Amino acid sequence: MNAERRTPVTVIGLGNMGAALAAALLERGHETTVWNRTPAKAAALAARGARVAATPAEAVASSDLVIACVLDHDALHTVVDPVVATLAGRTLVNLTTGSPEQAEEFAAWAAAHGVDYLDGAVMTTPPGVGSPEMMFLYSGLRTAFDTHRPALEALGDPLFLGADAGLASLYDVALLGLMWAAFGGWLHGTALVGADGAKATEFAPLALRWLGGAVNAFITRYAAQVDEGRYPGDDATVDVQIAAIDHLIHAAADRGVDNALPRLLKATMERTHAAGHGGDSFASVIEVLRKP
Repeated sequence: MNAERRTPVTVIGLGNMGAALAAALLERGHETTVWNRTPAKAAALAARGARVAATPAEAVASSDLVIACVLDHDALHTVVDPVVATLAGRTLVNLTTGSPEQAEEFAAWAAAHGVDYLDGAVMTTPPGVGSPEMMFLYSGLRTAFDTHRPALEALGDPLFLGADAGLASLYDVALLGLMWAAFGGWLHGTALVGADGAKATEFAPLALRWLGGAVNAFITRYAAQVDEGRYPGDDATVDVQIAAIDHLIHAAADRGVDNALPRLLKATMERTHAAGHGGDSFASVIEVLRKP
């Protein structure tokens, strides 16, 4: 491991995610300084070699790269505002969950105080931190990303989205929406087949094959249609999908399974039909999502 990959790093905030970030950095050989409002949370990391700072100022002064993962942006301001003079000239990577607008506000604050700023989103839970398969999204100052990419690789696969600091948070919530929709669809399907005796572990492999095969291919095809604004109905039109989802709704009703999710989808499809897209592909649903 070269010296560049052993860049000293400070981690501010040692909740479950912050502690996982610090542990991953230690695992990859980075000198890691940690600070938390409750010092006891640093004990396990100290036993693994982390340096525990007594104050935020001491923590910030220890490294050129400071990673923050705290409760919210108000909490982060409480920590970094008093030490902004020390933070100037260093890079702040903000992995605190927030909105795109909060990220842009923090980027403006950082620029006004001479702080190189990256906003980030962690696309995994704490157990996944450190895996190269897990995405970490970043946006903001490109030079800061390029400089510290070797250290960021200790956390997961670092993906730079652009100079607009709000992009990481925007993609974060967009991907979470996709995840929740997928979870909801899978759980509804699991409840449906489970009503006839199938186990979730029996249904899951088919669901994963369906998502990774046909659904994957549809998303790729539909992405191009959305960008072009043209939705040729040469696979399965919205009207065909409306008829098909009725079968799902009836099967669920017959088995006493909640139908809120499929009824919501059907209502959205019917709005798409009413907007003149009944003969178009399912990708045309985006037109009513853009103009509710």
